[in-house]
Amino acid sequence: MFTQLRNRWFQPKQPTLLASKPPNQRENLIELRNVIKSYETPVGLFVALKNANLTVKAGEFVAVIGKSGSGKSTLINMITGIDRPTLGEIYVAGKPVHQLDEGEMAVWRGHHLGIIFQFFQLLPTLTLLENVILPMEFARLYNAPERKARALELLRMVDVADHANKYPTAVSGGQQQRVAIARALANDPDVLVADEPTGNLDAKTADAIFQIFEDFARQGRTILMVTHDNELASRASRVVLLADGEIAEASVSHALPALDQKQMVELSTRLDPLRYSPGTVIFRQGDPADKFYIIIKGEVEVVLEHPSGEEVISGTMGQGQYFGEVGLLKDQPRTATIRVAQTGEVMLMALDRAMFQQLMIDSEVTHREIALMMRQRVTVNQLMRILSAQTSTKLIQPSDYALRTFQPGELIFQKGDVAGHFYLIYSGAVEIMMPGQEETVLMRLESGQHFGEQGLELTAGKRTQTIRAAADLEIPTQLISIELEKFNQLIRDNHLVADEIALTLHQQVAEKLEER
Repeated sequence: MFTQLRNRWFQPKQPTLLASKPPNQRENLIELRNVIKSYETPVGLFVALKNANLTVKAGEFVAVIGKSGSGKSTLINMITGIDRPTLGEIYVAGKPVHQLDEGEMAVWRGHHLGIIFQFFQLLPTLTLLENVILPMEFARLYNAPERKARALELLRMVDVADHANKYPTAVSGGQQQRVAIARALANDPDVLVADEPTGNLDAKTADAIFQIFEDFARQGRTILMVTHDNELASRASRVVLLADGEIAEASVSHALPALDQKQMVELSTRLDPLRYSPGTVIFRQGDPADKFYIIIKGEVEVVLEHPSGEEVISGTMGQGQYFGEVGLLKDQPRTATIRVAQTGEVMLMALDRAMFQQLMIDSEVTHREIALMMRQRVTVNQLMRILSAQTSTKLIQPSDYALRTFQPGELIFQKGDVAGHFYLIYSGAVEIMMPGQEETVLMRLESGQHFGEQGLELTAGKRTQTIRAAADLEIPTQLISIELEKFNQLIRDNHLVADEIALTLHQQVAEKLEER
């Protein structure tokens, strides 16, 4: 029956936006730019959305997930124009909906959006059939007989046609939600926005309704759905994860870029948001390793134990980076303490041990990349321990190494330069440029990794690559620079460190070149 209905009512429209465009070239149908939404409450200002940035392409089926109070419904209300942003801009199908007045918004919404509310919002004085006809009348679509026939067909699709002449109070909550879905489809909208559309349906009906949404997306239409059902969310083409009013999707993608779409969706439904205040210890050296963490906001410090009992901060990590992999991959206690930096609170997404192990099985490339990162971090931590211990015994003076700062995009060294230093990335990131294409980034290294050894070991003192501070960062990159003679002394005295240094970056560069 659905095939007949689709052919009759849901033939693809012909707007310029979707005409003759392959999926990867479709324009952004929904775009949020730095959206903030705050409310005054009796206890003070409450910020429901915090600098939200989101783009949704035409034809995407996007599931919005997050815990209760994370800002999911607020996000939907911003996109539909039911509520207005405190700051920021919202565009839907190229229309700046944040600039429309109430009358303009109502007219535009009636023609372009189909909305399914969490609590039905059916008019109690109209029959179910009349509720479905109403948006067609408001938008002045179809003639009266066509409206009635269309409404009845939609009600049949959601299995409530037998109750068409009843009032909402005469049917169950689940049946009212089905009518709300039929009403949202009445004007054949470009965008279908749903707030928990299957929340009041049994599993069988929820699955049937979800299949309707899937078919609707396959026609080139766009669906944005809030759901608490992770199983349903995992069937969408994309998952947007909200935590405490912030969109975490970009940070997760940055941390684990090798995941395919299906794996990213599955991962997003399994992450648990956590928030810590400045100075809070997330875990201590020696604690059991039970979680893997991705940083969504803020900075954390990697703290090592010094022989004197003092702390050694070996580096800082920020948004889009991860930690906790060492203990999980090695099946051993934590090798360092992780503490929130004093610069502000931090938001994390945590994955438990079992799901992390499953991720390593499901994505061989991600496993390889995380394992390589782990080896570099272990090497850097070993070097930091050696440096701090030797400094305290005067074997290596602080003048033998320095903390150097580079602004975004600033050149650290270029191919052919004399190699005089080895570098540990203390904070920020660096970009290794493609040989022969100095404006193309071959790969990126972040805090906890090292570079510069190739020129010191293999090429008679000449750099083989150009490396710069990451150009896309808003903050400087800080490097610990170790002078050549002291670097050679370190690797002579520490063979395991020397072996790791000799292997890791060469392996990483070779893999990237092979991918190209």
